[in-house]
Amino acid sequence: MKFSGICRKGFPVFLLSFALICFVFPQSVLGSSGESGGGGVTVTPDSSALIQIINFVFLIWVLNILLYRPIRKILAQRKEKIDGLELSIETSDKDALGKDKAFSAGIKEARARGFKEKEALMQQATDEEKKIIADINSNAQAELAEIRNQIKNEAEVARESLQKEVDNFANQICQKILGRAV
Repeated sequence: MKFSGICRKGFPVFLLSFALICFVFPQSVLGSSGESGGGGVTVTPDSSALIQIINFVFLIWVLNILLYRPIRKILAQRKEKIDGLELSIETSDKDALGKDKAFSAGIKEARARGFKEKEALMQQATDEEKKIIADINSNAQAELAEIRNQIKNEAEVARESLQKEVDNFANQICQKILGRAV
């Protein structure tokens, strides 16, 4: 609804040319046939027509100042505001999409990093488990060797003590078998 310079200048030119035609050719413009006995109305322009034309031009000028310019100004401001809001909506949408992509990338990166840390912890736990099992096995082997040595020592002590009493046991067995003292 923006009026270009040609439209704004063309209207007063049209108005002036119309007024000039009305003054120069009043009969053809107003529809008068020139016959005196006909049904047509003969209007002769006088000074009141000029006053009406000036009044009409003045009214258009006043309406332009008081009504049309403020309305066009308000419409232009509204259009600027709507354009500004649309621009801010577009930038907000772009920012939101960028932040969403960054968030998704951050989540993906955090999951990958968490998976790597989990694998590292699992490997560390497996290594520690193997170490603990190796320590338990070595301790068990040492205890088993110690117990075997202890059993061997006790067996040796028992053999020595039994060796000392072998003669006595042999005499007792012989007496029981023979039924007499040997």
